[in-house]
Amino acid sequence: MTLRRRQGLLLAFLLASGALGCAETTQSLEVTATAYTSTAGETDAEPALAAWGDTLQPGMKAIAVSRDLIELGLDHGTEVTIEGLEGRYRVLDKMHRRWLRKIDIYMGEDKARALKWGKRQVRIHWRKQPAD
Repeated sequence: MTLRRRQGLLLAFLLASGALGCAETTQSLEVTATAYTSTAGETDAEPALAAWGDTLQPGMKAIAVSRDLIELGLDHGTEVTIEGLEGRYRVLDKMHRRWLRKIDIYMGEDKARALKWGKRQVRIHWRKQPAD
């Protein structure tokens, strides 16, 4: 078998198996960012319980996303970087349907820090996983 024939068969196999064209793509978007805490009075009777069932704990780098962002690939567990903040944050919570193009950054039980953050426009980055 010739080298060209082997290369053609390998390419055909990779295309058929889905190994080509399924790479992650980097996404970025400007969103409104606010902050929230897991303190009583800010949410329901279980302030540390997130919408997907995760239990939030102070020190975690977590965010809630508006539901329109879920459709863009910011689904449960997606890692996000937020310009101006260090580290990676995980999508562990989702917001009420009324919000659009918005994230809420989890700040543990530090109300003062959350209030100081306020409301800002930020750019976020994430890797969109290929559809199954």
